[in-house]
Amino acid sequence: MQDAASPPADTPPTPARIAVIYPAIQASDYWRRSIVALERRLDELGIRYEMASEFTLPGQEIREQTRQIAEMLKSDPDYLIFTLDALRHRVLVERLIARGRPKVILQNITTPLRAWGQDQPFMYVGFDHATGARLLADHVVETRPQPESFAIFYGLKGYVSYARGEPFRLAMAEQPGKRLVASYYVGFDREKAREAAAELLKRHPNLGFIYSCSTDIALGVADAIEAAGLTGKVATNGWGGGSAELDYLAQGRLDVTAMRINDDNGVAMAEAISLDIQGRSDEVPLVFAGSFALVSSDDAPQRIEELKRRAFRYSQ
Repeated sequence: MQDAASPPADTPPTPARIAVIYPAIQASDYWRRSIVALERRLDELGIRYEMASEFTLPGQEIREQTRQIAEMLKSDPDYLIFTLDALRHRVLVERLIARGRPKVILQNITTPLRAWGQDQPFMYVGFDHATGARLLADHVVETRPQPESFAIFYGLKGYVSYARGEPFRLAMAEQPGKRLVASYYVGFDREKAREAAAELLKRHPNLGFIYSCSTDIALGVADAIEAAGLTGKVATNGWGGGSAELDYLAQGRLDVTAMRINDDNGVAMAEAISLDIQGRSDEVPLVFAGSFALVSSDDAPQRIEELKRRAFRYSQ
């Protein structure tokens, strides 16, 4: 996905109609960068397109998202880009797949659902949550060998929280010195994460670290740690390595993050659409999973700047 665009020789005169519904009302800039990268890669490929987008809160507003999808379908889009950040989204996606049109691209999920059998979406695209979780777990094991207690802050009950939280929990369970003392579902909500962390730190003043399952959670936890005067004593991680997290890392308020090479997801979707309109859909992979880079607060600014140039090469 780092290669230069290779425009097709011929493209249809009719623009590709693309509908995007993202849970982008959050501190993480992943979703908005995804759209920018998709658009700019399509431009480089010379693909004509019309794009409509709607944003909601993560894992919430299911009725609103259902309404948005119904409204989007009125224009008969060729592609619908959506996600599975809540269990109730599964029913919506199943109905869309059954219709056969539009072609569904599922964002932020890289594990095909076995229950769907052969009735899969056009494409799954994102960054494998379990890979990122194991990267962070390895960092904790390597840099924090001492016995200590910790907590896990999940988002909503559902796919993303499980995929990011469970691999980390299992990795810590293999370390005899690591003791899980609490876990919370704080709904990918910065303020809820801050409040839960503030209460947790009162009850467990000797806590070693809090594992955060998203950007908004990480920022809320870091705010609570700072308010308690425990920055440098209690650690937490970011998840995704967007601009807000990198700022907190530079300030020493986050210890580490699994940084996505962000714009690769938009490039992958653009390339898939390009292949599809050329009649080469059989060449589109069912799954695209982008790569991560582990970034810590100890990293040199030059390394972080180089990673930002790679990760945000379209959306900077």
